[in-house]
Amino acid sequence: MTKNSSPASLLIDQFSRTITYLRLSLTDRCNLRCMYCMPQEEQDRDGQVKTGRFLQHSELLSYEELLRVVRLAVSQGMNKLRLTGGEPLVRRGILEFIQQLFLLKGLTEVRLTTNGVLLAEYAQRLYNTGIRHLNVSLDTLVADKFTKITGREYFPKVWAGLLEAKRLGFKIKINVVAMKGVNDDEFLDFARMAVEQPFQIRFIEFMPVGEKSTWQKEQFISSKEIKAMISGVGTLTPFQKRHGEGPARMYDLSTPEGKKGIVGFISPISHHFCDQCNRLRLTSEGKLRACLLNDRETDLKVLLRGGASDEALIAAIRQTIMDKPQGHVLDQEFQAPERQSCSGQMSRIGG
Repeated sequence: MTKNSSPASLLIDQFSRTITYLRLSLTDRCNLRCMYCMPQEEQDRDGQVKTGRFLQHSELLSYEELLRVVRLAVSQGMNKLRLTGGEPLVRRGILEFIQQLFLLKGLTEVRLTTNGVLLAEYAQRLYNTGIRHLNVSLDTLVADKFTKITGREYFPKVWAGLLEAKRLGFKIKINVVAMKGVNDDEFLDFARMAVEQPFQIRFIEFMPVGEKSTWQKEQFISSKEIKAMISGVGTLTPFQKRHGEGPARMYDLSTPEGKKGIVGFISPISHHFCDQCNRLRLTSEGKLRACLLNDRETDLKVLLRGGASDEALIAAIRQTIMDKPQGHVLDQEFQAPERQSCSGQMSRIGG
């Protein structure tokens, strides 16, 4: 612990938001090529992805460097951590890294976001490390459509991973990127799955992220429209919102037959949630971002490898928080997509 680790040194930005949550992108590599994140164009050709080459291992922060950043962030009041990618499970040594994270005093929660391809293989070992919460990205329940969206014929692997994680007792959220003309014909099926399986289903509005994003205005469908569609499955009753529970607006879904489930809606375009944002993101390149949708970054890798003291790193973390914008401008970009505030590569920023 550092001398700045007292409860009085909570991380509060200039808009009175308390920052408690760090998202850590462990790698930009992935075993899928989703159309909105790492599309098919130039896939794997001489190590290329659509927006450029994969990062070399030396360009990623080492696990030791990541542990140092997390330790310092936790010493200042952050207590929640999410591991993302790319696909975090493709990085070697991840299980040992997670075990080290759970040894950090003050870190109360470590969660993982995955595409599920390796989940059946890793689920038991992840559970053994202490992970209990999983977010699984899954935009379709149809195998052929899964191949079209992701570029890989891995739907059976993902479904097997979900069933294994369910068997082990993980708390599972399924993230569905909502795209008109792509998967909007399945929203009712996802809603039914919420009452048939112990999975929370969260619909995410399609966002224009990345300078070569495949986002098209014609594919956008709002949370309001999705709610209207799935109301045919049952009655939606909103949760009482609690501070720090994340950007999703959550609802109980009750069917006429008495079945119950939980669905949520993440609405970055139609309904800003910036006033409740409590997070920072550390990209796989070692850059700290206060906002997913704003390219302003603090290069922690340069500091770490330049011999910076703990005090200097804490100061950089705190300054990033003070520079956190009040909100994003996606609603303006929806009208004029060329006015893009986030040109970074999603697979490097972290999903």
